[in-house]
Amino acid sequence: MLKRIGAIIAIFVCTAVAWAILGSTVFYRTYNAESGLSGRVASTWGAPQAQAPPAIAREWQEEKTVEVEEKGKKTTRMEKQTHSEPVKIDASRVAATLHIDYRQKGLLWFSTYKVDFDGAYTFQNPTSREEEFVFQLQFPAQQAVYDNVQLLLDDKPLAVTFSGSQALAWMRLAAGAKSVLHTAYHSQGLDNWRYTFSRANAERSTAHEKADGDGKEISQARDFHLLVKTDFSGFDFPDNSLSPTEKRQTANGWELEWNYQSLVSGFDIALKMPQKLQPGPLAGRISYFGPVSLFFFFFLVFILSALRGNHLHPMNYFFLACAFFAFHLLLAYLADHISIHLAFVISSVVSIALVVSYLRLVVDLRFAVMDAGLTQLIYLVLFSYAFFFEGFTGLAVTIGAILTLFVVMQMTGRIRWEEKFSASLPRQSALPA
Repeated sequence: MLKRIGAIIAIFVCTAVAWAILGSTVFYRTYNAESGLSGRVASTWGAPQAQAPPAIAREWQEEKTVEVEEKGKKTTRMEKQTHSEPVKIDASRVAATLHIDYRQKGLLWFSTYKVDFDGAYTFQNPTSREEEFVFQLQFPAQQAVYDNVQLLLDDKPLAVTFSGSQALAWMRLAAGAKSVLHTAYHSQGLDNWRYTFSRANAERSTAHEKADGDGKEISQARDFHLLVKTDFSGFDFPDNSLSPTEKRQTANGWELEWNYQSLVSGFDIALKMPQKLQPGPLAGRISYFGPVSLFFFFFLVFILSALRGNHLHPMNYFFLACAFFAFHLLLAYLADHISIHLAFVISSVVSIALVVSYLRLVVDLRFAVMDAGLTQLIYLVLFSYAFFFEGFTGLAVTIGAILTLFVVMQMTGRIRWEEKFSASLPRQSALPA
C-alpha cells in the first residue's frame, strides 16, 4: 500500500511540473506578444485618445523696420510680422458618446471603442476693432481615423485645413463680438478616453507618458459642462482623474456629467473602458490551479476505491492524470480560435469522456460515472469555472475543500485504517518451531 501511495505521489508531482510548464508557456505567449499586438490594434483601429479644448487666438500683422546685412553692407527694410494672442474660453458645452467594440488578437481582448465628439465653446473678441481669429483643434491621437470633422462659427461652417495633427480655420470677427465655436468629429480609440484642459497635457497623454498627474499643467475652465453617454457598464475612473459630479444609469449604459463654474485643476477627466475576460491569463491561471484539482480528485478516488475494494494500480492513476492534463492543454490552445466559454465546455467534455470511458474498462460503469465522473465534474470543471468570477475563486475552493473534508470524514469514520493497510501487505510465513 505504501509503495502504491508513493507511486501515486510521484505521478502527481510530475503532472504538477507539467502544469507549471504549460501555465508559464501560456503566460509567455500572452504577455510576450501583448505590446506588439497592442501596437497592431492601435495602427488598424486607433490609439487611446485625449481631447483638449480648441486653441482660439486673435492674429494681427505689424510692419517693423529690421536691419539686415547683405554683401557686407548693413541695410534696413520693412517686414511684416504676425502676432498672436490667446483668447480665453468663457463657456464649454461638451458631449461625447462612447460605444464599446471589442477586438481580439491572439489570447487577448482589447477594449476598442467608437466616439462621437461634439463641443461648443463660447468666446469674445476682447478688442474694440475687427480682428482676425485663428481656431486650432488638436486631434486627440495621431494614430486614429477621423470622420466628418467640422468647425462651425455661430452655426456657419468654416473652411478647414489640416496641418500635422490639428485642424485649422480662420475668421474675422467684429469688435466685441461674442461667438460660439462648434467642433465635432467621429473617431475610434483604444482602452481609455480623456478630456484634458490643457493641450500640453493632451500631448503628454497621447505620447504614452505618465497619466497619473505627475508633471501635469494646472489649467482653468470656466462654466464647464461635459456629458458622456455610454452603452456599457463596468468602466472605471483612473487614479488622479476627476470623478463625475452626476451620474445616471440608463437602459443601455450610463450618463456621466461633469459640471464646474470655475475649475482649477491639474487632473483630467478620464474613462477607462471595461475589460473583457482575457482568455490567455485565464487559461494560465487555470493551468497553475491544475494540481489542486488533481489532488482532490486523486484523494476522493483513492478513498472511494478503498471503500469499494477497487484497488487501482498506479498506472491507472497515471492515465487519469493525463486525462486531467488534456483539459488544460486543449483549453490553452482552443482559446486562441474560439470563445473562451465554448473552449471551456469542449475541454471539459473531452476530459470527462476520457476518464469515464477509461474507468468503465478498469472498474465498472457505475464507478466510472457516479464516483469518478462526478468527482471530476466538481473538482476540475466547477473549481476551474470559478476563475470566470474574479474574486470568488479562493472562496469557492475553500468551501469545496471544507465540504470534501466533511464528506470524507463521514464516509471513513468507522474504518479501521490499520486493518485496511495491513490487509494489503503480504503476510509473513510462520517460523519453524
